[in-house]
Amino acid sequence: MAETITITGLSEFEAKLQKLKTDNPGFEKRLRAVIKKILGHARANLREGAASGLQMDSDPRHAYKAVRFAVYKRLFGGQVNILNSRRAGAATGYKPPRTLTPGQRGGNRRIRTSRNLDKYEGTDRGFILRWLNEGMTKTSPRVIAFTENSSRKVDKWNKHPNTGNRGAIKARNWFRGASLQQLQAVSGEMQELIDKIINDEFM
Repeated sequence: MAETITITGLSEFEAKLQKLKTDNPGFEKRLRAVIKKILGHARANLREGAASGLQMDSDPRHAYKAVRFAVYKRLFGGQVNILNSRRAGAATGYKPPRTLTPGQRGGNRRIRTSRNLDKYEGTDRGFILRWLNEGMTKTSPRVIAFTENSSRKVDKWNKHPNTGNRGAIKARNWFRGASLQQLQAVSGEMQELIDKIINDEFM
């Protein structure tokens, strides 16, 4: 007669394995929370480095806040990006500071006309980051040229038409490399958090 071997605890072990399936609501919720936390860290680091990476001398309208992240709903993962937010923020009445001094000639003496771009702030200014990042792929060289039939008067100081090359936005190509670097940097932290979730489920 063959010997019978009984293994105990299999049902308990199987139940624990079921908890670790990604279609288990509890485990799925905790896993997505980890992904959200890690992507938040990557976004914070990218926002901190946006000004220097994109060579912005100043950022009075907080364009750095346009670095966003998204957690996928159907897949386990996410991304960081500088795309436009689907939710528009409230328009503001920002007016750039003027630097006039008494008796100043030239400069910004004339009152500036209203510009819609000044009404955007924070996360709505993703287009600024994209312009600086992609450069010539989004902008053309800016050239001023007037013909003899132009209504524009010649310059009163040197008697020459006011022409010139105003340059173009040079691509910085910062975001792609920086985002990959940040995601790689936080991948170890993500693995540690996932391991902790698994250990908690088996305790």
